[in-house]
Amino acid sequence: MSEVYKIGISDKNNQKIKEVNSINVLANQGVIGDRHFKEFNDPYNQLSLIESENIDYYNKKFGLNIAYIDFRRNIITKGIQLNSLVGKKLKIGKVELEVIDLCRPCRHLSEVLNQDNIIKEFLRRGGLRCQILSSSSIKVGDKIKVLD
Repeated sequence: MSEVYKIGISDKNNQKIKEVNSINVLANQGVIGDRHFKEFNDPYNQLSLIESENIDYYNKKFGLNIAYIDFRRNIITKGIQLNSLVGKKLKIGKVELEVIDLCRPCRHLSEVLNQDNIIKEFLRRGGLRCQILSSSSIKVGDKIKVLD
């Protein structure tokens, strides 16, 4: 069964992501305490997901041990393939989300991780951007369900 494996936030841009056990989210605004949180937030900036399996693959392929949280997504998942979910609705714990788009890696991530090949390697493995449809909390271990 697919689940939330790790959670991370950062209260300011370009700062290290802090691992946490749970987050509170507000519909159409984002993760409370995260750098992208704001009223009337763009759906592209509300919540991001990435597969732990893609990070494992990258680390194994290049003999690295980069922490999951260092990939700068809010939620690291386990047991679900994300790419096919664009346009679908998900439920994580009690929170409903709509998957807006793939989350492509950026130069900032490449620089932070000091890995020149991140953009190429994560072009189709960088996770998802989601709009938050309902307010509640998300915690490590919450189950992830595809609603449609």
